[in-house]
Amino acid sequence: MTWWKNFKPSACNHKLPAAEKEQALRLILETMTKAKVLQSDLTEKAAAAMIAREELATTGVGNGMAIPHIKLPGLTSVACSIVVLREPIDWKAVDGAPVDIVITILRPDAPTDEFDPAQHIKMMQWVAGLARDGDFCSFVRNADKKSTLVDLLKEHAHA
Repeated sequence: MTWWKNFKPSACNHKLPAAEKEQALRLILETMTKAKVLQSDLTEKAAAAMIAREELATTGVGNGMAIPHIKLPGLTSVACSIVVLREPIDWKAVDGAPVDIVITILRPDAPTDEFDPAQHIKMMQWVAGLARDGDFCSFVRNADKKSTLVDLLKEHAHA
């Protein structure tokens, strides 16, 4: 499993300052755009889609983690980020607990040369498994660098 390779350290953050969910989503997308994993002309579309997705149902999966994920027309490959928020925030998570780890996944809305929907489902299952891994969550919360976050994903790729 090499899904961790979809996460570039420059698109991640280990102490993102956000006071509420919409601000967090916008800051994450801004980071992804600066890192060039998300095209700048898609940033606002992505923000609108992510906010609409959260209104439909929370992506807060419990254990202090949220996994916002959307299909985004115009993308040709998956764009990912893992972020630790400076302070936990209310995400309306399924367990009612505040969220401080956010794994964001943007995917193309159709198959491309770089994107296979069948593999995407397996990647999402892997990410969901990370949310249930208490050790992973603890290590992520204590990460002191963006590259450490990606290293942790790599270490847990075979868990």
